[in-house]
Order: sequence, then structure tokens, then C-alpha cells
Amino acid sequence: MPGTPLPDSTMVISAKPVVLSAPGRGEDLQVRVSAPATGGDLPVVVFSHGFGWSMNGYAPLADFWAAQGFVVLQPTHLDSRTLGLPADDPRTPRIWRFRIEDLKRVLDGLDVLEASVPGLAGRVDRGRVAVAGHSWGAQTASTLLGARVLDSDGVPGEDMSDPRVKAGVLLAMAGLGDDLTPFAVEHLPFMRPSFDTMTTPALIVAGDRDGSALSTRGPDWFTDPYTHSPGNKSLLTLFGAEHSLGGIPGYEVAETTDESPARVALLQHLTTAYLRGALHPGDTGWKAAVIALEEDPDPLGKIESK
Repeated sequence: MPGTPLPDSTMVISAKPVVLSAPGRGEDLQVRVSAPATGGDLPVVVFSHGFGWSMNGYAPLADFWAAQGFVVLQPTHLDSRTLGLPADDPRTPRIWRFRIEDLKRVLDGLDVLEASVPGLAGRVDRGRVAVAGHSWGAQTASTLLGARVLDSDGVPGEDMSDPRVKAGVLLAMAGLGDDLTPFAVEHLPFMRPSFDTMTTPALIVAGDRDGSALSTRGPDWFTDPYTHSPGNKSLLTLFGAEHSLGGIPGYEVAETTDESPARVALLQHLTTAYLRGALHPGDTGWKAAVIALEEDPDPLGKIESK
């Protein structure tokens, strides 16, 4: 993307599975750790995958972020197809809670994760931590930013925010539960977010052709996390993008309905610039990226901030 220079990419080293003990979960937590081979004071991104995916997904983002200087931590949640939990598993109704606990367990286990990659020890900046996620993973990540889940009476549930997390990137995240289809209301009661207390800075990314079978509204449903949360948020609306946002779950994956290498490249650059600016307040790359997009004669999206 013109006008948004990024440092040269560096070699990435990955380790998987790194196993964290998880009493009460029924399965120990498997994590993929990716990091640049060189450099110090490396910020951290904990990434929560969408439904059915695993630590092996989302290479277009995870590999790019790592090559740009981030330590990327990808847990495999219990809904992953790689684990094959049956629908009647007693943990199924609480998988959304286990997902949140997975992200916190990753943060608690930074010592183990750091030690898993040869040469990484001592190079991680524990004070610069962000969370990111796609689809269900975005809702999971949002709770660490301060979002809550409403109960059947509309009362906000417990505060699961985490002070270690300084910023977030929420990709194709579901909107308010008032607009769910009857199926979603019955089967997905946790999809009733409240963004009123989501105070941590975040970039929300929505596709303007992302129509969800779970919502009675159109693609603007995915802008709710921006519209209904307190300030210090930015919204990137991608033109022509559907739920995979051009193909971020992986290269040539079947569920991508809107494959666009250019859209993915834009997302790679903008999310990197945002994370870098949010975790290093003196960095001007995000501001430059926003201006470049505004001045692009044929833009792939638009950004607004508050």
C-alpha cells in the first residue's frame, strides 16, 4: 500500500504445539508461537480463531505480523475441528467461556511460551500486549477489552477485561444480540454482547457485504462494536468484503467467498500499522496509513475514528 512504509520483513520462527496445562478444561491448551528470528522488545499479539479453526489457521495475518516484529500466540480453542468435540459434549454450552479462559491462560503462560522458541527468551516486551480475533474469535477477544455478555434479562455479565491487554483488533465481529435470528437466540445465547464498557483502544474491521445468517440486519450489524463502544476506536470498512475479509483464515480455503489478495494485503498493512501505533504511542505509521487510504484514488475501504 503506497504511503505506508513498514520495516523489512524478517525471518519467522514458529513452535507448535506448545502445551499449557489446563486443569478443568478436559484438554490441555495447544498454542502456536511465532516470532521474528531477530530483534528485541517484541510486542505480543494473542489471536483467537473463528469457529472450527485452530492454531494452524490465519497464516496471512499471523505470519505477516510475526515477520513485522510481533510475537504471535495462537491457541486452539475447544470448538476446533482438530479436536472433534461432539455436539453433546457437556462442555459445549460453555465453550465461549473456555475460549476467554484460553486467552487468559496464554497470557499467564508467557514464560512457557517464550521458552518454547529457541532464542526468544528475554526478547518479549510483556508491557505491550494486544488481542485480536476473527468472527467468534473477535467476540472472545473483545471480552478482554471490556465487552460483556448480557444475560436473558439484559443484565451485563461479569467483567472479564484484562489490564495486561493494551489494544485489540476485532475482525468481522458480531453486533448486538437484539438483532439475532430465532435460531441464534435459541442456540447461541452468549451472542448478546454489550460494548458499553469496552474501553480499551481497538480497531474494528467490517466488510460491507458481510451478510450473516445469524442476524436479521445487513452488513452494518458488524459495525456495532464500533458504534456502541466508548471512544478511542477506529472502524475500517472494507468495500466488497464478505465474512472472510478477502481470505484471512488461510490461503485457498473453501470458506473464503470473496478471495482478494489485494484486500488481504491492505488488512495486513493496516492492522500492523494500527497495532504498532497502539502499542508504541510515538509511532506515526497508523496516521500515515489512514492518510494514504484517504488519498487512494481507488480505495479498497474507508477508516473512521473516534
